[in-house]
Amino acid sequence: MSEVSRRTFIKGFAGATLGSATLGLSTTVAAAETRFSVETDVVVVGYGGAGAAAAIAAADKGAEVLLLDKQKEAEIVNNTRMSGGIFHCPGKDGDKKALFEYTKAMFSGENLPWKEEGEQADFSDDLAEAWVKYCPENVDFMKSLDPEFRAVFTPQAHGAAFPNFPGAKACDYQSYKATYVPRVKDGNASCWKSPKKETYAGEAFFRCLREGVAKRKDRITEVFDCRAEHLIKNEAGVIVGVAAQRDGKPFFIRARKGVVLASGGYEYNRRMREAFLTGPGINGWAFYGALCNTGDGIAMGQEVGAGLAKVASCCSRVIVVTNRRENGMRIGCVTPTVGGKHTIVVDNYGRRYQAETKITDDPSRYFFYREATQFDIDNLTYPRTPSWLIFDEELRKSKPIVSLGNSVVGYGLVNWSRDNMSAVEEGLVLKADTMEELGEKIRQVAENKERMDPKVLAATVAEFNEGCKSGKDKLGRRASTLAPLDKGPFYAAMMMAGGPNTAGGLLCNGKREVLDWSGKAIPHLYAAGEIVSVFKFVYQGGGNLAECLVFGRVAGENAAAQQAV
Repeated sequence: MSEVSRRTFIKGFAGATLGSATLGLSTTVAAAETRFSVETDVVVVGYGGAGAAAAIAAADKGAEVLLLDKQKEAEIVNNTRMSGGIFHCPGKDGDKKALFEYTKAMFSGENLPWKEEGEQADFSDDLAEAWVKYCPENVDFMKSLDPEFRAVFTPQAHGAAFPNFPGAKACDYQSYKATYVPRVKDGNASCWKSPKKETYAGEAFFRCLREGVAKRKDRITEVFDCRAEHLIKNEAGVIVGVAAQRDGKPFFIRARKGVVLASGGYEYNRRMREAFLTGPGINGWAFYGALCNTGDGIAMGQEVGAGLAKVASCCSRVIVVTNRRENGMRIGCVTPTVGGKHTIVVDNYGRRYQAETKITDDPSRYFFYREATQFDIDNLTYPRTPSWLIFDEELRKSKPIVSLGNSVVGYGLVNWSRDNMSAVEEGLVLKADTMEELGEKIRQVAENKERMDPKVLAATVAEFNEGCKSGKDKLGRRASTLAPLDKGPFYAAMMMAGGPNTAGGLLCNGKREVLDWSGKAIPHLYAAGEIVSVFKFVYQGGGNLAECLVFGRVAGENAAAQQAV
């Protein structure tokens, strides 16, 4: 915006001149009934990774951009910021055709001979082409925003997570971790609120994007504490603005070229969880992402006729839950100790049901929730809701069972001590001298519904311990992770299906245009990020941040290219 229009905009927020349409009277807002308080070219709803990338891309194409978020600036916490900071960036010299085929398989699966139908068959080519074009530029893009930003190659996440997919060997798939610190000394230390040069992981990733936005302050206006509630369309059905709330008052923003929805998933929207998630949607799930993700953009899109796509999709596994709830729903924690030494995971009856390494290893870790929410058709129950992390004193003393540096603990939403004793004292973690006693304590937990058999649990642990001695686990768990649970006291933590985010949402094509149920684009409406995640089939760790950069730019550029209305 010009300096004059910027001053006018700020003044408008201080004492907004409200239009004749007021929020709450209708689920849709018509342009003809609205007197706008401010105008710009592109409005971006949601200031996370996708929103920031969209705003930057639109500004670089010459558009004036309004980037808004419902959180206060000092309190803004989003999934990008809370993440581990890993993102994809395939090698520039890799085989582009191979990258196209591998990407198409990840997003849709339609080029896999055994797949019955593609998850996004109508748009998979466009999605894969955009990935091939932008994803190998991700490191350079971030460094262009801030030369001090560091992208550290992550050998543990190197390569294609799905080696049997077409193109996996030749595409030179790579992943990097965001940081401003030359060497991270303690990954369990939070860098939230630290100076930029002391940050790493998702905090560094988001700081870099904010640097990019700040350098474009002549074209991007940041607006916080402003809740977008409805889209505004004209008589021709073109989206021409956003109806928002600020300080309890309606505020109307005119978008000459387009609106980009980048408001995240629906993790803390009760109705959407009940409607979309498999199994018990409220009490059977927990998430460890941002509490602000309440499906706002999905509701806004539906009001103007948007279709939905694979809304039950999630980036989830089984995670330890906490005592805290948001909007009545459980908050969980990143639980990296699953599949590690001195641990097993059992169902409500005390039986193991999968090799625990599948819960935390690629490629299965981010869709393991499908195992955790299995339905017993004979008993009409969910035997793995909840599941239980069983561990011994050796592990309890050696490390925290949840991540302390990022996610909900790292951002002050949940307290957890390094020795895990705070969780024991709060009753989050059960403690007993024998395995039978531990089984009885689990049995008394309301969510278990008295299904646990202490003798079965003890026998399960004994069988696992024998496998540790022989080096051969009955469920095929990786031998290097085998270590017996034989040093009491013993512990149990309740686990639910969940993870960082949902992945289903609005129906959207490769240009990131939002579509109605007939597949027709809703004019001037775009979306990016978790609200329209491209990972509808499978997920490779680091994919969410990568899609923020790739498809945030796609959405922003396409919105900026529209003719003004």
